[in-house]
Amino acid sequence: MEAIRRIAARIYEINEYTTAVAASVEQQNSATGEIPHNLASAAPGTGHVVAVLGDVAGAAIETRASAEVVRDASQTVETAVANLWLEVEDFLAKAAV
Repeated sequence: MEAIRRIAARIYEINEYTTAVAASVEQQNSATGEIPHNLASAAPGTGHVVAVLGDVAGAAIETRASAEVVRDASQTVETAVANLWLEVEDFLAKAAV
């Protein structure tokens, strides 16, 4: 009789484990089933992020081009100031004579 009780207890224990595994499998199936939906939902957002990054890259290129124009203009002004300074020195040297 004791052997039958131990077998019954063991069967009950195995049944509990099986139930837990079945519940875990069901949760996993449910989560796996949501993945395509989540990916489909994320796709438009990802496309928007890519578009915004493209806009940012375009703005960075335009900013670089503008910075190069400013740099070139600054160099031109620097050269003009240096030339003007030489002319002023030359004028003052001639005026002092």
